Parts: sequence; structure tokens; C-alpha cells
Amino acid sequence: MIKILVFGITQNPGGVESVIMNYYQKLNKDKIQFDFLCNTPKVAYENEILQLGGKIYRITARSSNRKKYKEELEKFYKEHAHEYNAIWVNVCSLANIDYLKMAKKYNIKYRIIHSHNSENMDSKLRGILHKINKIFIDKYATDFWACSDEAGKWFFNKKIMSSDKYLVVNNAVDTEKYKFDENIRKKYRQDLKIENEFVIGNVGRLHFQKNQEFLIDIFNEINKKIDNAKLLIIGQGEDEEKLKNKVKELGLDEKVGFLGVRYDIPNLLQAMDAFVFPSVFEGLGLALIEAQSSGLQTYASKDVIPNVVKMSEDFHFISLNEMPEEWAKIILENRKDRNNNEVANINIKKSGYDIGEETKKLEKYFERTWMSKYKIRRLGAKWKKIIK
Repeated sequence: MIKILVFGITQNPGGVESVIMNYYQKLNKDKIQFDFLCNTPKVAYENEILQLGGKIYRITARSSNRKKYKEELEKFYKEHAHEYNAIWVNVCSLANIDYLKMAKKYNIKYRIIHSHNSENMDSKLRGILHKINKIFIDKYATDFWACSDEAGKWFFNKKIMSSDKYLVVNNAVDTEKYKFDENIRKKYRQDLKIENEFVIGNVGRLHFQKNQEFLIDIFNEINKKIDNAKLLIIGQGEDEEKLKNKVKELGLDEKVGFLGVRYDIPNLLQAMDAFVFPSVFEGLGLALIEAQSSGLQTYASKDVIPNVVKMSEDFHFISLNEMPEEWAKIILENRKDRNNNEVANINIKKSGYDIGEETKKLEKYFERTWMSKYKIRRLGAKWKKIIK
């Protein structure tokens, strides 16, 4: 049994958490098992993790009590490090690399650092810490992963990215789970009381990175042009109150629904007609893969979202330099009835974003039999095996 210690699951079922769980759900548990080291009192997908055989270890967050955090972190590694073949650290910043430092100190052989973002989404101090730790990251990590090359550049220097220890690991999804289903669509639209509306959706942390303020401005312009528009915002975050106040000021209370944290994203996507994702920066954007897999008309920030995300003819890049009116115009011009977009699903699979196939590759990586027979190289966002 290969045991991997995973860091990166928080209480919010966001993009990083979803990526980890997508892979964990499909892993062959007879060969590989994940355990989770967390620093939040509650953990997203906790019941599912336990049902799949994983253990959850909790320590105090560094931001809450630095002294207690250090003591608990040291104690955990001292007691458990010997149980693991590898540690897989999933983060959006290198501001804190203590988990890798401790893993090296306590002789966890393989230490994977995985970048899930492309810019600083935190304080200036954390941005400075990130830049400092970026210089030394190869002293503590042995393997360097990213969800895209844009995310790789945020974490790693050119030397690391050109080495055979650098790997783009795709934010893969279960394409079967997201296939369009007319029955689910009808049920959810009835439950949400949106049976006759043109429904726009967004999934993500309520945070300046995701740019939901601009999304609301776009929706406001759409609402001026058609009477039956509805906006669903799914997620939680520090900007929630500000966004709700903006909606109220614009008189859109009856038109905008804040659904909070949800675990039924595939079904909610079925209820939508368009998906709008105007982020100011992204490592990749898992929600965009999910939206395309559902056959949705999808709109995202041009020159911000990596181009590899576009896998469907129904995917549209629009510049953030464009006014909300232009976004609204393009969205309304591309309106069409929902259907079972098999082509989008096929393209996602061909592009390497189907979780079934990608999990097989990840298993081989963890098993290291692959490493003994092949060098791992990167070509775009795909895994490639080059025989020695």
C-alpha cells in the first residue's frame, strides 16, 4: 500500500478541494491511499474522505496561533511521517512551505508542491513571503506540479520548469457526471423557481480574484435588455456582504440568488443557460472545465484564463477591458437552447481533462514504476512518456 499525505483541503469546497477529491474518488484504494493534514476545524468532503478510508489530521492554523501551530506540526510529523511515501502539498501561494520543510526533516522521500494559481490573492506580506520561498523551493520539494504553465511560472523558475521533475497535472473532471440531463434541468429549475428565466451562473470563492462585482455589472446590463434574466452566484467568501449590498443598490434583489456553498454543482450547472467567469487571474479555472462539460455557453476573461481551457465552440473569451455592456451584448447574441453537447465532452476527454484517464496516470506516478521505466516530460497540458 502506497500512502500519500495530502495538504490543501480546507472547509470550503472550492477548486483546489474539488481537484484533489476528483482524483481521490477514482484512485485504486487497494494500491494507494490518501490521508489529509488540515488546519481548519471543519473539512470539505469530510464524510466522503472517511468513507473512502482516508484519515483526517487537524492542526492549528499558523494565522490563529503561531506557537501552537509549530508545536502541533512538529508533533504530527514526529509521530506520523514514517507512515508516508510522499506528501502532496496543494496551495495557491508559497507564503508558507513549513509542510515541505517538516517533510524533509522527517524523511518523507517524495515531496510534491502543486501550484493552483497564477498571482498573489492574499496580503502584500504573503506576496513577499511567496517571492522569498520561491527562491528556495527546490531545497525542500522533490517534485514540482502545476495546473497550467501560467501557474507553474508563479511558483517555479525556468530551471525547474525545464526539468523532468516539473509536471502539468490537469484539473480533470468526471465528464459523465456533467453530461446534460433534461430531467435534472427541469427539476432544479422548478426547485429554484427559475422555470422560464434566462439563467446565468458563476461558481467560485467570493473574492476579488473571481471578480463577481464586474459579473453583477454585466448582469445588470443584461437585465436592462431582457425581463426574464436571473443570476446564480455559488460559493462563499470575504466579499459576500459587499456583493449583496451591490445587488441591493442596483435593485436586483429578486434577480440575483446567492446559493452559498453547494455540493451539487453538476446539477446546478444543468439548470443554467450560460456560465460567466470574469476572473482577474487564474491558474486554470476548474469551473470552466465543468461548465463546458455540461454543454454551457461559457464566457471567460481573455488574456487572463489560460488558452488551454477552451475546448468547446461554445466557449468565448472576452477582454476585461471591454465594458459590461459589451459582455452583455455578446452573451445575449449567443443565447441558444440547452442540449446534450457530446462534442464538448469528447473534446475534454481528448484534451486530457477526463478524470478516469488522468487518475490512471497519477497512479503510475505515485507507484514510481513509471519513474523507473520512463522520463516524464511536459508537452502543453498533457502527460507524455518518453522511453529511455
